[in-house]
Parts: sequence; structure tokens; C-alpha cells
Amino acid sequence: MDLSVVIVNYQTFELTKNTINSIFENNYSFDYEILVVDNASKDDSLSRLKEYFGNKVYFIASKDNNGFAAGNNQALRVAKGRHVLLLNSDTVVWENTLESIYNYMENHTDVGACGCRVLLENGELDKACKRSFPNVKNSFFRLFHIPTNSEDNDYNLDNLPDDEIYEIDCLTGAFMFMRSDALKEVGLLDETFFMYGEDIDLCFRIKKAGWKIIYYGQSKLTHLKGASSKKQKSKLIYEFYRAMYIYYKKHHADESFFVVNWVVYFGIAILCVLKLFLNSFKKKD
Repeated sequence: MDLSVVIVNYQTFELTKNTINSIFENNYSFDYEILVVDNASKDDSLSRLKEYFGNKVYFIASKDNNGFAAGNNQALRVAKGRHVLLLNSDTVVWENTLESIYNYMENHTDVGACGCRVLLENGELDKACKRSFPNVKNSFFRLFHIPTNSEDNDYNLDNLPDDEIYEIDCLTGAFMFMRSDALKEVGLLDETFFMYGEDIDLCFRIKKAGWKIIYYGQSKLTHLKGASSKKQKSKLIYEFYRAMYIYYKKHHADESFFVVNWVVYFGIAILCVLKLFLNSFKKKD
């Protein structure tokens, strides 16, 4: 098997169906399988997906929703492909995207993971598709919306072109095309992350192991990102800042002075509380 495509579904029948169909609509020079993990959906999306796709898709039903990382890992443990693609259930794969990136990976054996140009529904770039690793300095500029002209502090790599191919630090979990050998070397997604942060953590481990991470800006994906409401669920806000804490503690705390660590932890907590407070005043659309 050349490629295993892994998709996690949670109560998104139409979105997941459209994502899978965007893959089936194209022909490929390689063989592939699609694995869908249902993260204990409380609706009938799993049964409807099974009825719609039949045996063309391999389904895994989780008994519990233990998060995005845990859901993906269930499929990764049984995936047969030499390459694996983590793909969000709210995406649309463009024609030739999988073919182009597959061929690139085949021709560049030092690449452990590759991403594409991810576009939002309005056509703008999803900046999460090409990033630097977060650190104390660039995270400070980003979280407090402080502009910087320094390339060293450019977390979103706005200074680099969107339509070219080059090495970066971090991809988005919405589309991560990875070499199975690299994944076997560094391990699966860290299930300590419920959602958010697991993609950054995995990229950090892949690159630390000596593999390259490539942004392939000549191929595209549409990401229907964001909720239909301006008001976010408190759980999502909490998990976002919790992921920041986990990532920093895992990869940076041991090399930083303890005073710096406590300042970072305190800052994350304050930002989380502030965000939750402000979110409580927003109205649903």
C-alpha cells in the first residue's frame, strides 16, 4: 500500500463525506486506503457514512472521544501505507494535490513530512500551514498582536511566498503527508494533547530526528475552518491554552530558567482566563 489517508469524524457527516469524495473524484498513479475514525459521535454520522461509502472506506468506531490525537492514532496503528496523510474532515482536496506531493515525497527521501498551501473558504491563506516553531519571543508577539519586522520572530512566516516549495518548521494538522518510516522513528501523536498543539509537537519530533519538513505551495487544499458562530465553546478555548502549556513544558521548560517558566505559565493562564471572560459576552450568530 502506497498511501493511507486518515480522517477523524465527529458529528460531521456532510463535511466528512465531501472530504472523502474530493479524494475519490481524482485518479492516482498509486494505491491508497482511506481510514475514518469516528470519535464517539452522538449523532448518526457514522452509520450514514458507512451506508454511503460501504467497503470503499475502512471505519473505526471509538468508544470514547479522547481527542483528535487519540482518534488519529487508532487509525495510524493499523494503516498499511508507506506514507500516511492526516486529513481534517472539513477539507476539500484539490485535483493533483495528492499526486504532486506523493511524487515529491518519492523523489526526496530525506523529507519526513510535507504540507500544501491551505486556503480558507474565502480564498485567504490559512497561516497555520507554514509556521515556525513557537518560542517565548515569537509567541509573545503573536498572542498580543504586536507587529514585528524581524524574520526571526515571524511565527507565521508571512515573509515567505505562498506558492513556492521550501523547508519550514511546522505544518498544520489539517493536512500532514508523512513518511511512515519517519512516524515509526518518532512515535505517534502525543495523546496528552486533546486538540490543538499535537501537530506542532509531532513536527518538532520529526525535525529533531533529522527529517526535513517541506511546505509544498504549488498544491492546494481548502479548509472550511472555524465555527459558524463567533462565540467559541469554552472547552475549545481551554484546550488551546492547555496545549500551549503542554508544548512549552515538554520541549522548552528544561532548558529555561525556572523564573522564565513560571512567567510563561502565568501568562498562559491569564490569557486563557481573559479569553474565556471575553468570550462569555459574545453572542451566537
